[in-house]
Amino acid sequence: MSDAVFKIDEGSRIVLTGQWSLRAAGNHFAVLQQQLAPYFSRPQMFWDLTTIEQLDSAAAALLLTGWGGQLSQRVSLRPEHESLFDSLQHAQSPRRALDEALIDDVVIHPGMLKSFVLHLADFITLTGLLTLEFLYLFRRPRDIPWKEISANVYKGGVLALPVTGLVGGMIGVAMSYLMALQLRKFGADIFIVNILGLAIIRELGPILMSVLVAGRSGSAMTAQIGVMRVTEEIDALATMGVSRTLRLILPKVVALTLIAPLLLFWTSLWALIGGMVVAFFQLGIGFEFFIEHLPRVVKATNLVLATIKGFTFGLTVALIACHFGLRVQPNTESLSNSTTSSVVTSITVVILLDALFAIATRSIGI
Repeated sequence: MSDAVFKIDEGSRIVLTGQWSLRAAGNHFAVLQQQLAPYFSRPQMFWDLTTIEQLDSAAAALLLTGWGGQLSQRVSLRPEHESLFDSLQHAQSPRRALDEALIDDVVIHPGMLKSFVLHLADFITLTGLLTLEFLYLFRRPRDIPWKEISANVYKGGVLALPVTGLVGGMIGVAMSYLMALQLRKFGADIFIVNILGLAIIRELGPILMSVLVAGRSGSAMTAQIGVMRVTEEIDALATMGVSRTLRLILPKVVALTLIAPLLLFWTSLWALIGGMVVAFFQLGIGFEFFIEHLPRVVKATNLVLATIKGFTFGLTVALIACHFGLRVQPNTESLSNSTTSSVVTSITVVILLDALFAIATRSIGI
C-alpha cells in the first residue's frame, strides 16, 4: 500500500496526506503520476497540500510537472513547502530562459551581429598588437624568438608533411580517375594535364592545404593557448612582465605563414603525382609527356598566385586560431567550443578568401 495518499473532497478539491517521499518504501511515483493524471488536466481542481506529513523534492517535482511547471492560486501549501517548490521552479527556469534568449538573439535582437562585431574588434586588436611587436623587433632584432618560431615550424610544418602528402596524393588519384573516364568519351585524353595542373596548383592545392592546416595546426594552436588560459599561465606571463603577444602569438603566426606556401606546393606535388600515375594507367599518358607538357599549360603566373594564396591563407588560419585561443574562458567547455569554432571559422574564411581571389584574378594566368 502506498504511503502517499490523496482523496477527492466534494469533486473539485483533492487533499494530499501521508508520506510523499522516496524514502517511503510503499511509494511508486510512476503509479501515482498515472492516478493523478486525470486531475492535473482539470483547471477547476483545487489542491490541498497542508496535511502532508512529509514532502521531498521528487514528489514536489512530480506535482509541479503535472501543474505545468508553475504554482497557481489553486494550490494550498505550508510555508516550508513553498520554498521547496520555489527552488524547483528556479531550477527549471534556466532552460526556458536559454530558449527565450536564443529566440531573442536570433529573431528579435541583433545578438549575432553583436557577437560578430565583438569578435571583429578583438581580431583587429590582436592584429594591431602583432604589428606593434613586429615594429619592436625591427628595432631590436636580437629579441626575435627564434626558438619558438623554429619549434612551431617543426610542429606545424615538418610533422604535417606525411598527412598532407597522403591526402594530396589520394585527391589527385580520385580527380584523375574521374576525369579520365569523361575525357576518354570525347577523345580529349591529353587535356587531363591542363585540367589537373590548373585545378590543383591554382585552386585545389591552396584550399586543401588550408583545410588540413586549420584542422591540424590551427586547432592545436587554439587548444594550447586555451589550456594556458585555463591554467592561468598567460596571467603568470603578464605578472612576470613577459609579452604574451611576443612569446606566444607572434611565433605561431610567423611560423604558419612561412610554412603554408611550402606545404601548399608539397600537397600539390603529391596530388599531381597521384593524377599522373592514374593518367598513365587509365589513358596511357607517359610520365615524361606529363612532366614536359605541364609547364606549357600552367603558366608561372599561377605559381605566383598560389604562393600569394599560401601566405594569405596561412596568416589567416594562424590569426584566427590565436584569436579563439585567447578568448577561452577558464573552463573545459569553453576550451572545446573555442577549438571547434576556430577550425570552422578558419575553413569558412579561407573559402571566402579563395572565392575573392578567383573573382579578382579570373583573367590572370588562364
